[in-house]
Amino acid sequence: MAFKWSKRSLREMEGIHPDLRKVCDRALELTPVDFIITDGKRTLAEQRRYVAQGVSWTMKSRHLTGHAVDYVAFTNGKVKYHYPAMKEIADAFKRAAKELGIEIEWGGDWKKGDTPHIELSKKKYPV
Repeated sequence: MAFKWSKRSLREMEGIHPDLRKVCDRALELTPVDFIITDGKRTLAEQRRYVAQGVSWTMKSRHLTGHAVDYVAFTNGKVKYHYPAMKEIADAFKRAAKELGIEIEWGGDWKKGDTPHIELSKKKYPV
């Protein structure tokens, strides 16, 4: 099944790094589960608000520079953070990145765990 970006996803991807956009586009082609980009490049004010709300852990977020996106599964017309679906989408992101030769990290692989988060590798894409 071919999925298409929602208006929200397109808006949230404005200003992200071009390599991250390429990975997002390819992941959408590869994924067996539809998804929405819920957050892309953030302003400093947005980041401060997210940290104050406990939604984000740091003021050094890769979202501030357009090096990160957050996503959520969209199944049966509903937004779902169900781990198996989120993992399938992350696998599509990883496969897309590998195909394109772009290094990414999935927050779900981190000790603290952040399953909705994809970012460009800090090693290859320092800020």
